[in-house]
Amino acid sequence: MLTALHIQDFVLIDQLSLPLGQGLTALTGETGAGKSILLEALGLAAGGRMARGAVRRGAAKGVVAAAFEPGADHPVWAALETNAISAGDDDQVILKRIQGADGKSRAFINDQPVSIGLLKTIGEMLIEIHGQHDGVSFLSASTHRGLLDDFGGLAVSARNVDALWSAWRDIEGEIDERRRARDQNLREADYLRHVVAELGELAAAAGEETALAEKRGEMMAAQKVTEDLAAAASVMSEDALEGRLSSAAHRLVRASAAFGAEDNPLSEAIEKIERALSEVLEAKSAVEDAAERLCIDERELEETEERLFALRAAARKHGVTTDLLPEFYEKAAAALSTIDDGEARFGDLEAQAKKARAAYFAAAGALSDARVAAAATLDAAVARELEPLKLGKAVFATRIARNDDKPGAAGVDAVEFMVATNPGAPLGPLKTIASGGELSRFVLAMKAALAAKENRTVIIFDEVDAGVGGAVADAVGERLARLAMDAQVLVVTHSPQVAARAATQWRVEKDQDEAQTVTRVRALDADERIEEIARMLSGATVSDEARAAARRLLGAPAAKRAKAPKRKRA
Repeated sequence: MLTALHIQDFVLIDQLSLPLGQGLTALTGETGAGKSILLEALGLAAGGRMARGAVRRGAAKGVVAAAFEPGADHPVWAALETNAISAGDDDQVILKRIQGADGKSRAFINDQPVSIGLLKTIGEMLIEIHGQHDGVSFLSASTHRGLLDDFGGLAVSARNVDALWSAWRDIEGEIDERRRARDQNLREADYLRHVVAELGELAAAAGEETALAEKRGEMMAAQKVTEDLAAAASVMSEDALEGRLSSAAHRLVRASAAFGAEDNPLSEAIEKIERALSEVLEAKSAVEDAAERLCIDERELEETEERLFALRAAARKHGVTTDLLPEFYEKAAAALSTIDDGEARFGDLEAQAKKARAAYFAAAGALSDARVAAAATLDAAVARELEPLKLGKAVFATRIARNDDKPGAAGVDAVEFMVATNPGAPLGPLKTIASGGELSRFVLAMKAALAAKENRTVIIFDEVDAGVGGAVADAVGERLARLAMDAQVLVVTHSPQVAARAATQWRVEKDQDEAQTVTRVRALDADERIEEIARMLSGATVSDEARAAARRLLGAPAAKRAKAPKRKRA
């Protein structure tokens, strides 16, 4: 249960330490005194959002702390252990929130700093707050399926269906993605086959263009040298210089015959020409040897140029560099392979999708059957609650519409709470049938039915009796008191009938002076309760008749009211 609530510098509260006990506790007071501030503060300690301006004016920070004593088997202990949060003294769970005026917020569990998200998770396991407008959530059919699952203990099954739905959709998503890729590839199949055939035959290699260009340059340079050597050798050939020198030498030899052997003037000329002819022949031999060494293969040069030009043409055609031709080929081959091998892969995926679909619908069907069973139990439980709440002629029914053609993460069921408030009237949605006063009682009936299935340490109602009075208000108070036998219940109320059913009553007051306005809370003793309930009955002026009526309210149902246990002081 919630054993203590400490509030400091929150809205109109400067300092408040409020010990709480078991059973039903009523918070009463004038309208605007600040009763709902207590609930807002408690919600903040449980991880709720902080409204702008919630820190009391002039204060640097606001602090809210709530101490709980859950049962030994409460699931909160496992959650704390999972998050490495140790138990507090006397097996307490203390939730604490510090909110700075600058907007910065800090959260603690058992004095250990935690995230706001973890504080909210733990807080929701311990406390449930129903504000003045929270009945709206019961009006939305989108919440009814979750409420039914909570009541039927089907949360695990629902999570399993959610997981199976995700697995099935993931496979279907992969199939869709591959189908789109395959369709795109099919549209490009002819082009891909041409690319693969062309580049496969070309068999380009990274860096090949550079090597070929260098080789071609070297061969072309060598070819130029060879041409120069050939020209030089041609000049020195028989028909050119060699022939002329040989002819000149022959003619000089014949001419020398006209001179005597002694002191022949042509001897030296003939000797020099013969020596020149020998030098020319040696030079020609050297030139021919050099040309032979270069030995340029014209066919090889032609093949090199053809390969180089083919690579460059393919690169231009496909819009890539020659070094990226191999990668481009691999991608085209992979795309073509996807087309060729796609059907087999699609077959595997479709088999997986079929299996996942079957697993999902099996689980969703089982969950649907379990929901039908849980709905029957919930309808019976709510029906038992309606009579004491003066709705004995009303009918509550959970409508489950199963549609396997509209599967989803939550299964195949649409769940909606239906009511009929008058005998013979057709069932209709809760949001369109119930009036304001009826809605609050339907909500209370459903909460009473659901309370046995929940693990909340404390349930808080903010003006659940709105719109009702007299015997109906007394019935609401009586049901709240019975609900408080199974769970600690706090109720903010303006109804004297409800307040009279409480084991403990707190009065919320607003203390004003010229400097400030402060909200105070104090526990009422027996005489003070009579006076407070009399005020609630008669208004500003409390009459003796109102006091007598208050005594009757407090005294007549005394046997039915839960006795307040001794409260533990914070």
